[in-house]
Amino acid sequence: MKRTLAMALICVAYTATAYAQSEVVREDVEGIVNFARIETTVACAGAITPDSVEKIRDMGFRSIINLRRASEEGANVDAEAAAADAAGIKYVHLPFGGPVLDPGVADSFLETITEADTAPAFIHCAGGGRAATMWFIKRVIVDEWDIDTALEEATALGMNPESPTRAFALEYIAAQTG
Repeated sequence: MKRTLAMALICVAYTATAYAQSEVVREDVEGIVNFARIETTVACAGAITPDSVEKIRDMGFRSIINLRRASEEGANVDAEAAAADAAGIKYVHLPFGGPVLDPGVADSFLETITEADTAPAFIHCAGGGRAATMWFIKRVIVDEWDIDTALEEATALGMNPESPTRAFALEYIAAQTG
C-alpha cells in the first residue's frame, strides 16, 4: 500500500512538473512583438528591433533564431545579426514563409534547436505564429509530445489554428513519423 501511494505521488509530482514546464507566459517587452515564454527554455515572439537584442541576452537567452524572410516589410536581418554578434548571442537566420513552405527549413530548425549551444532559444518571426509553429514541430518530433498537447502549447505561444503554417507542420510531422 505504501509503495502504491509513493508511486502515485511520484506520478502526480512528475505530471505537475511537466505541466508547469510547459506553461506559457506572455510579457510586454519594449522592442519585441508578442513575447511568449516557456520558463527559460524558449521564447517565441514576433518582430524585434536590433536594440532589443541586448534585452534578449539579459533575459538569459543564448541564441536567436530568426524565421523572417529578408524581403518582409520591416525585417532587418543584417542589423539584427550584427546586434546579436555584438551581444555575443548565437544568431541563426532560417527564412520561413511565403507561398511555398520549405520542409528543409523545418529540418534546419530541428538541427539548430537541438544543438547544445542553442538553449535557451529566442525564436521569432513577424508576429510569432511561425515561431510557435516551428516549436510545435520540435515538441512532436524531438520531445515526442502527442499532437494535441503540442498544439495546445503552440496555440498559446501564438500559432494561428487557421494558418497555412499549421497545416504545413501537421503534414511535416506526418511525413517524419509516418
